[in-house]
Amino acid sequence: MATTPVPAGAGSRAVVAVPARRLGRAGWLAIAGVVTLLLVLVAGVALGSAGFAPSTTLAILAHRLLGIGGPVTWPATSEAIVIDLRLPRVLTAMVVGAGLAVAGATFQSLLRNPLADPYVLGTASGAALGAAIAVLIPVRATILQFGLLHGLAFVGALASVTVVYRLSRTSSLAPLTSLLLTGYAVGSLLAAGLAMAMYLSGTGLREIFAYLLGGFDGTSWVRLAVATPLIVGGSLLIMSRARQLNGFLLGEESAAHLGVDVRHERALLLALASLVTAAGVAVAGLIGFVGLVIPHLVRLIVGPNARLVLPISMLFGASLLALADVVARMLGGIPVGVVTAVIGAPFFLALLRRARTGYEL
Repeated sequence: MATTPVPAGAGSRAVVAVPARRLGRAGWLAIAGVVTLLLVLVAGVALGSAGFAPSTTLAILAHRLLGIGGPVTWPATSEAIVIDLRLPRVLTAMVVGAGLAVAGATFQSLLRNPLADPYVLGTASGAALGAAIAVLIPVRATILQFGLLHGLAFVGALASVTVVYRLSRTSSLAPLTSLLLTGYAVGSLLAAGLAMAMYLSGTGLREIFAYLLGGFDGTSWVRLAVATPLIVGGSLLIMSRARQLNGFLLGEESAAHLGVDVRHERALLLALASLVTAAGVAVAGLIGFVGLVIPHLVRLIVGPNARLVLPISMLFGASLLALADVVARMLGGIPVGVVTAVIGAPFFLALLRRARTGYEL
């Protein structure tokens, strides 16, 4: 444990112990996250059925986004592919991945459960049922390039969380236990509704499955512009509550002694994390493991401090989902959720084997 000097006259605070190694580790991890994010961005734009050299990709991006560079030496079709098709897709994947990672870190800290994920309160089941109902309804409407499926998925996700939260408050159990059990019960009920909707969907079954497996087909600048304020704005608001989130790590009673308005802050953090998750699944469908693995891994490396866990999780969540989308495209357009499951499940099992028994947040 290193110590940092304090100017003379500080009285009893003359020497303060600071975990220098942990802070240094978090700093290096943040730098690695930024570098990884930039590399994945370039790779995501360059790779595909029509591949481009990294130098060409960077030149196109610099020319269109920054207005710098030499004379244009690439075809107009190449610029259209990079700017109009791939760049919004990669950025959408990054925004959704960042939001899922932040939401996962929030739920893990708030519920004091390292195995919690963004869908723990029935968000996934509500979104899936909403999407399935949209497929069954013989109405096709589009607003800002979002169809009825996206709209009902968003509404279903938020509605399920609202129902879970309100029902959990009527239980005699401890708040967190009641919340988790109610989420499981409501999620099971919604899953039964989803099964019935899939049974009745007929030719629409393939569309429902495509949503359940997740992906970024059909993304555009318009969709990105609509989703980004909800996901990024909600994530930033969560990060502004990092101190309160750290208080919840000590338990609700201890948090109250530290001056945290437990009931208000719990409801606010649950609402923000659910909003971020709902916006993400409305855009990309149900994509697992990003919000589970990334915050868990970051916490193992830098410790439980939410001021470090949240921004670093955001960086690596964005990189992981964008990389998974690149892999999915290179493998012929398979669902992104399949890629994240193949990557995330073995990796998470390895983490669990290496973690010590009794690991705590």
